[in-house]
Amino acid sequence: MRKSGVLLVVSGPSGVGKGTVIERVLARHSEVARSVSCTTRQPRPGEQDGREYRFVSLQEFRRMIAAGELLEYARVHQDLWYGTPRGPVEAALASGTDITLEIDYQGARSVRQLMGGRAALVFIAPPSWEELVRRLQGRSTESEDATARRLDSARKEFKHIGMFEYIVVNDDLDDAVTQLEAILEAERCRLNRTQWRQLQARLPFDKLTVLSNVEAQEED
Repeated sequence: MRKSGVLLVVSGPSGVGKGTVIERVLARHSEVARSVSCTTRQPRPGEQDGREYRFVSLQEFRRMIAAGELLEYARVHQDLWYGTPRGPVEAALASGTDITLEIDYQGARSVRQLMGGRAALVFIAPPSWEELVRRLQGRSTESEDATARRLDSARKEFKHIGMFEYIVVNDDLDDAVTQLEAILEAERCRLNRTQWRQLQARLPFDKLTVLSNVEAQEED
């Protein structure tokens, strides 16, 4: 009965565990796809083009920007860019396939501007500032300066929580996964994602007096 998929846009500060939450959801729902970003950096050992990332040249990336082929993009360093190809996302939604996208709040804002209500924006938050600091400081692979930069970025992200439609507090991983699944299921049931008129046509109702929510809002 569904006519379009759900674009689940997930954001949150580094260290909050959003990647782990997404991985758990994808492991439970093989029907949900993951958006593969493109980047101008070189592949690392073990990485495969089209799996972790789509690796492109700087010239190709600039062409994609000019052609409007990216939902969002950002420059990390002078010649290091990351972006989300629009074509695969549009194709997935048109086929009724749900797809997840993990990006920062700036990317989420760009996706909302281009995709409108087809995108569901979810912010993964820590239970407290102290817990986020503890998680980031527990990363033995990072320097104190790197941790400080991530915490500074987190402050900026917290400022923009209000632009999201949903918030999931990752205090308990299992609970956070269950909540993200519930958001996905709720979005699947939105009227504009279903062939509700086909169902309505098979049901008895007074066609002269019953209006859809969309029609009613148009009249107001």
